[in-house]
Amino acid sequence: MSSAAPSLTHPIVIATRESRLALWQAEHVQALLQARGHQVELLGMTTKGDQILDRSLSKVGGKGLFVKELEVALEEGRAHIAVHSLKDVPMELPEGFALACVMEREDPRDAFVSPRYASLDELPQGAVVGTSSLRRQVLLQALRPDLKIEPLRGNLDTRLRKLDEGQYDGIVLAAAGLKRLGLEARIRTAFDAATMLPAAGQGALGIEVRSDRQDLIAALAPLAHQATWLTVAAERAVSRAMGGSCSMPLAAHGRLGADGTLQLDAAWGDPEDARAPLVRAQASAPVATLAQAEALGDEIARRLRAGGARGIDPASANP
Repeated sequence: MSSAAPSLTHPIVIATRESRLALWQAEHVQALLQARGHQVELLGMTTKGDQILDRSLSKVGGKGLFVKELEVALEEGRAHIAVHSLKDVPMELPEGFALACVMEREDPRDAFVSPRYASLDELPQGAVVGTSSLRRQVLLQALRPDLKIEPLRGNLDTRLRKLDEGQYDGIVLAAAGLKRLGLEARIRTAFDAATMLPAAGQGALGIEVRSDRQDLIAALAPLAHQATWLTVAAERAVSRAMGGSCSMPLAAHGRLGADGTLQLDAAWGDPEDARAPLVRAQASAPVATLAQAEALGDEIARRLRAGGARGIDPASANP
């Protein structure tokens, strides 16, 4: 019996950013769908997140800037699906859109990259470390308060070039992106996830569609990975309950055990006060449905707030 699904009557058009990593992700989904008998084309696009490189994402609207133009293409019918790094996807999708599929997760950890130093511990006092993430900033400050954390924007290749030019002593990147592009050799150290908690959804790919396209949702169903979906649903629920912004100084990382128990850890830090301790929270619960996963995330958010973490007014989140 063939595992291929019946193909749609038209080619599936994938809206994608044109960075090397975004194209890898879109081509990966393209190949999986083609293997199931579908015709698939790519529509390359440039987003505001790709264009605005002189300011941190937290100051220009957050990571949702990477998906807005792709959603317009879906709305107008120029494309049918969009493949996203899930950590770039706002916690609340616009009305009329749905997350149709979450795929199996790659390595969720952060990676330390440096041409001179083998680990964060080897950096000298006052070394310059580049990152575009408030989450990484507060976690790095907690590990090494002496470091000078400087903004780092641009796609993966641009960030590596800036490092190689000597603008930074080291940079922190998602291990998943480096591995997907065959750049794993650039990783000097992969941080322990318990020490350097990843962002919600880090390492996972999500596929967005218009919510009325049940035919596409059905076609994408075989690509879904339920354990990953449950885990990232819990992680994203923490962020949603804290205000929904992708640009908060917030980390959330879950691990789903073979017995169905999800262990969820989260941390929040104050980017304005490097000496302030991180607020941490941890809980576990049996999880078999997305609703149960999200309930665990909501509980973690309550514990973070009780510990002093500050959320964002949902009315001002995800501009």
